[in-house]
Amino acid sequence: MYRIAVLPCDGVGPEVVAEGLKVLEAAADTYGVEYETIHYDIGGDRFIETGEVLPASVLDELSQVDAIYLGAVGHPDVAPGILEKGLLLKLRFELDQYINLRPVKLYPGVETPIRDKGPEDIDFIVVRENTEGLYAGIGGELRRGTPYEVATQEAVYTRRGVERCVRYAFELAQTRTEKSLTLVDKSNVLTYGHDLWQRVFAEVGDEYSQIERDHAYVDACCMWMVKNPEWFDVIVTCNMFGDIITDLGAMIQGGMGVAASGNINPDGVSMFEPIHGSAPKYTGQNVICPIAAIAAAGMMMERLGEVECGQAIEDAVIEALGSGKLGDLSTKSGVSTTKAGDLVASLVK
Repeated sequence: MYRIAVLPCDGVGPEVVAEGLKVLEAAADTYGVEYETIHYDIGGDRFIETGEVLPASVLDELSQVDAIYLGAVGHPDVAPGILEKGLLLKLRFELDQYINLRPVKLYPGVETPIRDKGPEDIDFIVVRENTEGLYAGIGGELRRGTPYEVATQEAVYTRRGVERCVRYAFELAQTRTEKSLTLVDKSNVLTYGHDLWQRVFAEVGDEYSQIERDHAYVDACCMWMVKNPEWFDVIVTCNMFGDIITDLGAMIQGGMGVAASGNINPDGVSMFEPIHGSAPKYTGQNVICPIAAIAAAGMMMERLGEVECGQAIEDAVIEALGSGKLGDLSTKSGVSTTKAGDLVASLVK
């Protein structure tokens, strides 16, 4: 009996989470997976009402579940950064979810803006370090509001943090057909921290002789993701660069509506979510594509060890997309959020 914490949160989050749970129920019934869901009302509305973002008691409860399923974070009446830092980053840091895992996979039937590229060309995974770098929040300011104002934001990399991320990426590459791993950095300019990444990548890589190693500067990586996405199998990179290139990855795989992610603690509680935001202007309109949230539920099942159940969810997503019945996946597709969820649920085998 798995205990799954459900955090629908803001905007369209509750709508896409409802469809993900609908498909999860169909798959779990088919494969005999037993679970219970525990819903939490944290998010923008709660913050406005109580001034609390993530109470310590809730964080303690979340640290004891088997997985967390999250919808979206962001509220138009809450200043940017409050929910992102107080909820998303706090969960990642406090639960030590040090891997952000982002499959970039073009499914059949989904259009990509890259001409002459198909599903056989766009199928790679980005392993993003998730708890260090610029997101550690170390820095400060001096003489704020004056002509002499100074602001600093420091990137922090530890040997332990870099090594465990790099090792996870090598282990993942071993499970892939191509068995290739690319380190993405900016070591020609960012000397110290990225030199650490280079050295760790080389040292750990010596333990994985069967993995083909490659390297790309982040600006070149962005070019090649568009020009030659088939060059990539597994990418490993730091927190900031991972954040940037995975949004580009979402676009080449067909848009935010199909992009799912996992915040992974290999030895603890992991959290799964679509990478899109809360899209408050579409709240309650039943027009948002729920495929990313559904795919995130599939990732969650695979992470829990229910591989057949997770694969069944992905297979149903693939069949639904390939059928053409979901339109162009936009808010103007004419396919409602609930109808899309119904279709995927009906295709679970």
